[in-house]
Amino acid sequence: MTKTKWLIIVLVAISLAAAGVLAQRGSGRRNTGRGPRQRFPQQGYDNRSLAIEPEWEIDQEFTHDLFTFVRIRYASGYGGRGGRGMSGGSWATDYPDSELNFSFRLQQLTSIEVNPIPIVLELTDPELFNYPFIYIVEPGNLIFSEQEKNNLRRYLLNGGFLMIDDFWGRAEWYNIYGQMKRVFPNKEPMELPLSHEIFHCVFELKEKPQIPAINTAIDRYGRLSGLTTERQDAPIPHYYGIYDDKGRMMVIICRDTDLGDGWEREGENQAYFREFSEKKAYPLGINIVFYAMTH
Repeated sequence: MTKTKWLIIVLVAISLAAAGVLAQRGSGRRNTGRGPRQRFPQQGYDNRSLAIEPEWEIDQEFTHDLFTFVRIRYASGYGGRGGRGMSGGSWATDYPDSELNFSFRLQQLTSIEVNPIPIVLELTDPELFNYPFIYIVEPGNLIFSEQEKNNLRRYLLNGGFLMIDDFWGRAEWYNIYGQMKRVFPNKEPMELPLSHEIFHCVFELKEKPQIPAINTAIDRYGRLSGLTTERQDAPIPHYYGIYDDKGRMMVIICRDTDLGDGWEREGENQAYFREFSEKKAYPLGINIVFYAMTH
């Protein structure tokens, strides 16, 4: 039995206890229990030299079995390669605290061996094929180049998994729908029912969560605003899967929701953490990774 298969078995065994651990940690250091934030260098975004201090030691027996969070850098959309924050197209939205916090929680709550240093890659990078999970954020104006499109198709058909997150409204949906149809012309994104395993495999979710950015969720007094959507044409969240010919989900598309902000902003407001990070963003994110790594 390989180390990876053993890790999966152990993860299944502890999944029922994970939700309680997250809740217990929620009132610890810096409101949420996470250690001091550490940032990637802000210049250059070199995809293999993100020199930060790890928050935990890597077991040397599992150096080839680490889960590494991989964010995809793309050149199209508002802001291009270095853009940060214009709505609808920045690859760097919520970067880097989103994946730093998520990697910490994944290490904390599961027995997956997690790399404390997430990385950034382009779809054209040969290193892409060394990682089973990739993440694209704010694809509302993303346009794949021919090479990106072809590499992504090959990556996914070879067993990779893509999570697409943080876009809102019909126009942005039509854009990413069209781009994924370029990747797989004969495959239609299928809406996932609440009964799908991805909503229940580690954490039990009773609804498809809609997670807004913190400036929508929290009013000027630091209290919950009662809003969960960022746009009038995005009243409810949708989650879609794209499957290969053998029925394996290759892509999950998280529409009209923002898991990344739930990870990134967990330490900034206790009410936001309790309502969106703890109950929704982390449970679903961990479920998605678990599902991707076990299918």
